[in-house]
Amino acid sequence: MDKAQQDQNAKYQQMVKEATPKPEHRKNIVLAFLTGGIICTIGQAVFNLFSKIEPTRMETTGTTQATMIALGAIATGLGFYDWLAEHGGMGAAIPITGFSNTVTAAAMEFKREGYILGMGAKMFVVAGPVLVYGILSSFIISFFWAVLTGTLL
Repeated sequence: MDKAQQDQNAKYQQMVKEATPKPEHRKNIVLAFLTGGIICTIGQAVFNLFSKIEPTRMETTGTTQATMIALGAIATGLGFYDWLAEHGGMGAAIPITGFSNTVTAAAMEFKREGYILGMGAKMFVVAGPVLVYGILSSFIISFFWAVLTGTLL
């Protein structure tokens, strides 16, 4: 590489550095914390409501999770969750509603390809690995727990 080309590359790299927007870390952290906190507060309110209705804690937990997944899917369908994720960042991605958003968005994107080969297949492109590794890691941890506590025999 000759000297002129090196100078041109250096100038280009300097232009890229100057044009690249600087992330506002403090603002992003606060927005993610507030967004995740609001979603979790809604989840806690739903849990408290179902704890008055459901007879066991296990049923309360299950209905709360199902409700939060449904709320995430509805918010995605209405376009609200995209706005929330844009402004709230990881605060919107981490709770179970973020997983619901991911699956629902994939299903909506491929709806035109049909319900089975489009929505049915493509929504598990993202969800599939999460489910496989979640189930596999749960099995491995449960197996080791059973071996360590002696409940396997």
